Amino acid sequence: MEDKEQLDKTYHFIMETFVQRGYAPHYTEIAVRFGVKPDGGRKLLHDLINTHVMPMWLYPGTDLIVSFAPFNNLPNQYRIFVEGQQKWFGQ
Repeated sequence: MEDKEQLDKTYHFIMETFVQRGYAPHYTEIAVRFGVKPDGGRKLLHDLINTHVMPMWLYPGTDLIVSFAPFNNLPNQYRIFVEGQQKWFGQ
């Protein structure tokens, strides 16, 4: 498992990306952000998910973020509006 500081940075990057654009980054984007190979980005994502510190999970059998509290990456009935703009979905 990665050190806690790297896990914090990975968490912050994913959350920041969700807030800015309304959907989660792919692990290859995580890799680019931290200057590692794609497998390194995948490992960072899995290490964070495997902490079980908060409700977050991947789509079964994939490396794709489905939910990352308080956001959901799949459209659902829990629409989040900020200043009249809806680009997020809740868990």
